[in-house]
Amino acid sequence: MALFGSSKKKEEKAVAVKGAAPETAAPKASVLIGPRITEKSALLSEKGVYIFDIVPTANKRQVSHAIKLAHKVTPVKINISVTKPKKVFVRGKVGYRQGGKKAMVTLKKGQTIEFA
Repeated sequence: MALFGSSKKKEEKAVAVKGAAPETAAPKASVLIGPRITEKSALLSEKGVYIFDIVPTANKRQVSHAIKLAHKVTPVKINISVTKPKKVFVRGKVGYRQGGKKAMVTLKKGQTIEFA
């Protein structure tokens, strides 16, 4: 016996979550935060590899779909890397450098992405 009938409510919530559309069905274009512009990314862009900062919950399928929508190109390969926050000392105080997630997107030969 559950107190105040909470077991029925939990079952209803679980059914509602299971019935929801899968996250890869309609990914949002907001998966991409922006391009990561560094010296290394500039060198890789000559080879057809572009680096983007992405939201921490994104997966490869969502990134691929967002690239197709935003830049009208087809990715061949996507590698995702997670950067953990790191402890730093600034002026004698402890702080943390922000972590994040980035995606390396390889395009077909002849396709490019222009950053304005």
